[in-house]
Formats: sequence, C-alpha cells, structure tokens
Amino acid sequence: MDTTDTTASLPWTGVFCAWVVAGAATLGALFFSEVMNLPPCVLCWWQRIFMFPLVLLLPLGLFPFDPRVVRYALPLAAAGWGVALFHVLVVLGVIPESLQPCSQGVPCRELQIQWLGFLNIPVLSLMAFTLLVALLWWARARSNR
Repeated sequence: MDTTDTTASLPWTGVFCAWVVAGAATLGALFFSEVMNLPPCVLCWWQRIFMFPLVLLLPLGLFPFDPRVVRYALPLAAAGWGVALFHVLVVLGVIPESLQPCSQGVPCRELQIQWLGFLNIPVLSLMAFTLLVALLWWARARSNR
C-alpha cells in the first residue's frame, strides 16, 4: 500500500468533514427558523453570516482538491466561533447588558430550546464552529507536510 496516497487524502478528508459540519449547521439553523418558526436574534444572524458561505466555499476546494481553500474558510470559522462564544457568554449572564447587541427584536439571552438541560442554540453553534476550526486547522497542518 502506498502511504503517499493516504497522506495526501488526509487534508481532503478534513475539509470534507468540515463541509459536512457546515452543511448540518446550516440545515439546523434553517430548520429552527423556517420549520419551527423560531426567529433568530442579532447574534444568531451574525453566526449565520459566517456559517452559510462555508457551505458553498468548502466544496469549491474539494473537487479538485485545493488546500488553499482552508486559507479562506478558517478565518470565517474563527470569526463565527468568536461570535458564538460571545453569544454563549451572553446567555450565561457573563456579558453585561450594556454590551449586549440585542436591544430590539428577539433578545439574545432568550433560550428558545433547551435539550438535556444544557444544549441550546448558542451552544450548538459554538460546538459546530469549534469542530469547524479544529477540522480546518487539522487539514491545514496535514497539507503543509
């Protein structure tokens, strides 16, 4: 078995898995808003701004594989991770009200769903962005070898 083929496919696998995560997160966000009729808050909109383009951007670097796609996708995922972390801190009450952007419309602290006592939309988003950043960073590290 040729190990160079396996080594070359590792970054592709990381980008592909990141695309699957971005697709699932996008479908989940659309399901919450369009099917369950849960209106997104301002921070949710910002997270969507960083997530939705990844669904289109990542497959452009897969066929044929271009490891440079990580250069464009990783900053989007990292920025989304920052907004998602901020949103989780808002929900936990760590961020003071004076710094919260949701002064009109849907409050950012409002928990529209809560599963298993801790899973809510901001936490799900943070988990998705964390996984995206990890997969893209891993793909970048593997493609530099």
